[in-house]
Amino acid sequence: MTDRYGVIGHPVAHSKSPVIHQMFARQTGQDISYQAFDVAPEDLESALERFAGEGIRGLNVTVPHKSEISQYVDVLTGRARLAGAVNTIIMRENGKMEGDNTDGVGLVSDLSDDLGFTIEDARILILGAGGAARGIVPALLKDIPANLLVANRTVEKARGIASAFSELGSISACSFDELGEQHFDLVINATSAGLGGEVPPFPTAILDPDTICYDLSYAMADTPFVSWAKKNGASEAYQGWGMLVRQAAESFYLWRDVRPDIHPVRRHLP
Repeated sequence: MTDRYGVIGHPVAHSKSPVIHQMFARQTGQDISYQAFDVAPEDLESALERFAGEGIRGLNVTVPHKSEISQYVDVLTGRARLAGAVNTIIMRENGKMEGDNTDGVGLVSDLSDDLGFTIEDARILILGAGGAARGIVPALLKDIPANLLVANRTVEKARGIASAFSELGSISACSFDELGEQHFDLVINATSAGLGGEVPPFPTAILDPDTICYDLSYAMADTPFVSWAKKNGASEAYQGWGMLVRQAAESFYLWRDVRPDIHPVRRHLP
């Protein structure tokens, strides 16, 4: 019998996860189906109960549910608990829902394996302090950057992340306005800034010819952040396609105990 999986978010129609997981399934000979489910925040708890009742074996979780969903699963893995965010749910045979987070490992492996970026001793800036940021901070700190600075429009949220992960490494916080002319080796956009058509609200002084920019978001054309980075002098600017495929591969492994080859799938995407 075909096992059912899916991704939940709001909105979620743009998600490429169904395409990625179906390609993984064909490649590995796994009999699964995978679809996108649009779930409004107020319907999250009831939707999870319904999915469990329908026999769905696993779910990916995207915005805006990554932080909120932690309270509805039965068990959190160590990395999900550390991140305070969930992007993967495994439905166990005993009926329990286990929440995990594969975002961090997806980002770090894309940076190091595909882009050749060395995190150790690097000066890294994360823009944004929501669930997406929390999901990647532990994995980045594990590779010992020189400093990891979290900046957010509301500085209290950035300070909350810095405080939560202070024991893992060198991490600090500030507001966007306090960034000044600090320079960074890597700038990661973990906000939705610019997706509504506005110019991303970040000072251009944080970019220089040696700065690499990485947007956790992705689109068929340049995202607003990537366009902004290229226009304002960044060395290179990337969308989150590689992270998307790699975190999906980790989820697929958690569900099926099979590791797919990410490279054919990555070549299929922009």
